[in-house]
Amino acid sequence: MTKFASTGGADELPLHYGPRRRRNLLLPTIVLVALCLVPVVNYGLISRACWAGSDAGATRRQTPSYTRNPAYIIKATNGAVASENEVCSTIGVDAMKAGGNAVDAIIATTLCIGVVNMFSSGIGGGGFMTVRIPPSSPNASSEVYTIDFREVAPALANTTMYVDNPPAALFGGLAVGVPGELRGLEEAHKRWGSLPWGDLVQPSIDLARGWRIPTELARRMERFSHLMLNSPDWSAIFAPYGRLLREGNMIRRVNLSRTLEAVAAEGADALYKGPIADSLVKKVHAMGGILSYEDLANYKVRVKHALQGTYRGKKVYTSHAPTSGPVLLHMLNLMEHYDDFEAEGRTVLNTHRYIEAMKFSQLSRTKVCDPAFSNDTQRIAEIATKKFSDIIIHNITDDRTHTPDYYNPIFDVPIDHGTSHSSAVDKNGMAVALTSTVNLVFGSQVIDPVTGIILNDQMDDFSIPGTPNAFGLWPSPYNYPEPGKRPLSSTTPTIIEHEDGSFYLAIGGSGGSRIFPAVFQVLLNLGWGMDVSAAVEYGRLHDQLFPSEVDADDVYSRHILDGLREKGHNVTVSDINRIAAVVQAVVQEDGVIYAASDSRKNGIAAGY
Repeated sequence: MTKFASTGGADELPLHYGPRRRRNLLLPTIVLVALCLVPVVNYGLISRACWAGSDAGATRRQTPSYTRNPAYIIKATNGAVASENEVCSTIGVDAMKAGGNAVDAIIATTLCIGVVNMFSSGIGGGGFMTVRIPPSSPNASSEVYTIDFREVAPALANTTMYVDNPPAALFGGLAVGVPGELRGLEEAHKRWGSLPWGDLVQPSIDLARGWRIPTELARRMERFSHLMLNSPDWSAIFAPYGRLLREGNMIRRVNLSRTLEAVAAEGADALYKGPIADSLVKKVHAMGGILSYEDLANYKVRVKHALQGTYRGKKVYTSHAPTSGPVLLHMLNLMEHYDDFEAEGRTVLNTHRYIEAMKFSQLSRTKVCDPAFSNDTQRIAEIATKKFSDIIIHNITDDRTHTPDYYNPIFDVPIDHGTSHSSAVDKNGMAVALTSTVNLVFGSQVIDPVTGIILNDQMDDFSIPGTPNAFGLWPSPYNYPEPGKRPLSSTTPTIIEHEDGSFYLAIGGSGGSRIFPAVFQVLLNLGWGMDVSAAVEYGRLHDQLFPSEVDADDVYSRHILDGLREKGHNVTVSDINRIAAVVQAVVQEDGVIYAASDSRKNGIAAGY
């Protein structure tokens, strides 16, 4: 593995102009490279000037007034994993080194994330994955599948269960959906894994017995110190001596390690049946919830061929509804209408166009729900089609943006939260993009002290009937809670192949309703010639119609931001250091693998 500090440098400064317009920027590129040659390996020392790049038409760069976490691009020849935690990325690569494939690696990585980044995901949550099985012979094609292991509403759920008490969907036992992560990981292993299941669980067992608190966990603990200090269930782990543990201190999840030992020996059944299941149900009931033993025992994953589309000749495979995979394809389909989009780069006009695509995507998202509970699946199916984009594209005006009503949003959908994403590829071209979550940071804030499992609050991703939002939109009836139903998700675990069918990219993100717009923008950055780390690190824009504003990371030039304002966009500028959305990606080009984890969450990829 080769790990380079990702500074952009000579490759990044011109990239916003497109590959065909680099030659006139040689001098400023040399200057930027010189600035970037200062040591950046020490955490926190990397300057924004080394990765921010510049925008087409910009006359000057905004002077950075602070630093960011360092970003790295990993170069490998055999395999790589990009996750939000370096230890977990390395555990995934170790699985490959031991003879495992990308599925083995992603299982080991995901279980690790659930231990050390328990604020994002864990076996008390659920998610989605997209898996590419490489061709079995030179003349064959790959097969790409999705596994839906999303949490489902308990059997006692009903559409009006939160009407009189909306916070109950966020915190406490009533917020808990039936977890699906272990069933999803086990299903992938049964179908495509190569190493013994227990070998993939063991690193997380060992880790749960004790590890040193890294920066990202310390930040979350500090932010939720009231929970950690005032609840005995939480303080036993996070404040065992009456005071909150700090960065660098040892932290132990001993009961979770015992639970994982049972999972290693018995498989997912250890959680869904028997004493662990009994303990979870007992705790949820004690906290006012309705989860039952039968809910756990009856949980099933869904496996199907991935939703497929194309973008500028490449084959795009992503997840089905209730995720936002169809919405991602819709945005790409809209951009495909602009022949000069990639050649011209990040101009004011092109930036305006992709914001408009994001705004129209919000209309599409209100139509998405669990298709098993819809009488009109065609409503969802049309979103990802070229034909649908052919209709919508005529509504994008190049001279101006519009008020929210122009985009004809039908319903309001909840703003979801949290999550963790990991991407992996092995030496044979098997690839996995997996997004898992417990929803809000630390989920429902219910932890079972016996098993050490933190339980999700995924029920919050359902709509609550009866009350319009602040902008007068009524909640989507497509997304009301019902027994056994899966709530709408913003996740988009995606795999892309070259036109000839060879592997190109595994990508996905975390960050709630910003996930699919963030993944979309990283894909556009790659199309403009950026390397994978530069594409992930670059600043992002976000417009979800309500509130009516474009939230812009502060690395965008004044030229771009003022140009957007002239077209009517209400632009607000935010500190890029905030954690809004986080993307992890692995690319293969000319036989070389490049992996990047988003520095916004202190992620570092690994490879060999």
